[in-house]
Amino acid sequence: MQSILSLIDVTLLAAALIAFVAGLMRGFAGVGSGMLMAPIYVLLFGPVQTVVIIVLIEIVVTAQLMPGVIRNIDWRVIGTMGVTAVLFMPLGNWLLVNVNTDAMARAVAAIVLAFALVLLTGWRYAGEKNAPASIAVGAISGAMMAATSLGNPPVMLYLLSSRDSAAVNRANFTGYFAITLTALILWMAARGQITPAPLTRAGLLLPFFMLAAYLGARLFRKSSEGVYRHVTLGLLICVGAFGVLR
Repeated sequence: MQSILSLIDVTLLAAALIAFVAGLMRGFAGVGSGMLMAPIYVLLFGPVQTVVIIVLIEIVVTAQLMPGVIRNIDWRVIGTMGVTAVLFMPLGNWLLVNVNTDAMARAVAAIVLAFALVLLTGWRYAGEKNAPASIAVGAISGAMMAATSLGNPPVMLYLLSSRDSAAVNRANFTGYFAITLTALILWMAARGQITPAPLTRAGLLLPFFMLAAYLGARLFRKSSEGVYRHVTLGLLICVGAFGVLR
């Protein structure tokens, strides 16, 4: 009990607030919560703990959301991307433990901001979701996910830029994370990177995230396509700009 109490401080309270906002984002959009948490959690906990905390929280909420979206997932595309991402995770994990902490924090924020701005311009990927494109996106995403917890920017650019509905995109994001988060947790556990401190912090933050994800899912059912897109991109731009300009 003492070890848990020692982790409850202003830093954790700030992290809980961020987790709640990120949970709303995840429940509403099906994606983007890691992009909200990572730029701030890297400053609070360091890069390795940030990845552990985020993937542990995300996998639980992914399981929470899966029953409601599984019938809309395009497994042909998502399966190809997911398997490729898993194969490239060792590269990202190497970067995680060998790159300077501050450089990693700024890189995370810059990635978030750049991808959000590209999507805000209205640019859409016009090509087909074929195997080569899905493999390329999965490779980049897998390396980024293991290095920063942010595997979603290339996936967002690839999927959100298509003509698919918000419901299909939200389902595809959830299915992709079900594959990749499970693999990343197993990889980090085998490497001994899931230690008591981030494990405890993830457990303390999880209730805030889960409650918000539930509320976000309810909000999604009442929203329009335009609201979905603008809320998603607006939050990501704010967080990315904070991380770059801090």
